[in-house]
Amino acid sequence: MTQAPFRIVFAVFEDMTHLDFTGPHQFLSRMPGSETLVASRDGGDVAASGLVFGRTLRLADIERCDLICVPGGFPATKMGLDRAFIAEVRRLGLGARYVTSVCNGSLILGAAGLLQGKRAACHWGWRHLLPIYGATPDARRVVRDGNVITGGGVTAGIDFALTVLAEIGGPELAQSMQLGLEYAPAPPFDAGTPETAPPAILATYQERLAGMMPGFEAEAREAAALIDAG
Repeated sequence: MTQAPFRIVFAVFEDMTHLDFTGPHQFLSRMPGSETLVASRDGGDVAASGLVFGRTLRLADIERCDLICVPGGFPATKMGLDRAFIAEVRRLGLGARYVTSVCNGSLILGAAGLLQGKRAACHWGWRHLLPIYGATPDARRVVRDGNVITGGGVTAGIDFALTVLAEIGGPELAQSMQLGLEYAPAPPFDAGTPETAPPAILATYQERLAGMMPGFEAEAREAAALIDAG
């Protein structure tokens, strides 16, 4: 009897940060013995950061998966209030071998009730919202707690994908993928974290977030209350 392929599902949504999705997808979709499905709440086209991803499947039509991955983006806390989307993420997550996310996609896992009591990564600007969902923030680029594996902000999605590849297929497979895709980051600036960014750059970005964060936090608290309400 032929073994079923290891099924990976990316649960995507409008206005996500597409690199949260495309970075890990590039790596994970090449894993031998696997199949990768891209699905959204309604199926069809999904627009994200100037690109349109077409012919996505409908989440409700996917019976099961071995790994679910949820990307992030500015609408992450809003998506926590989309009960149809969240219900499908929760259903697939509860049956999956691995529950995963990139960036503030972990807030969506939180809204689905999949992070309670877990340590999780998140983009640094949203990390403080994780406790609203009963999760413990962790500043590492990739965090594993049981069957939950979460990546930090955006580009950490590639580190996350390599971690998953090593977990499932072994470190040799992960290193082969890293070599083939020439993942050897050497950024021209050391400004990728709040700890290393120049103070003026950090202050400007924090000011930008400050105007939006009260709304994000309100959405997060509303979504968390829906979990408790069942």
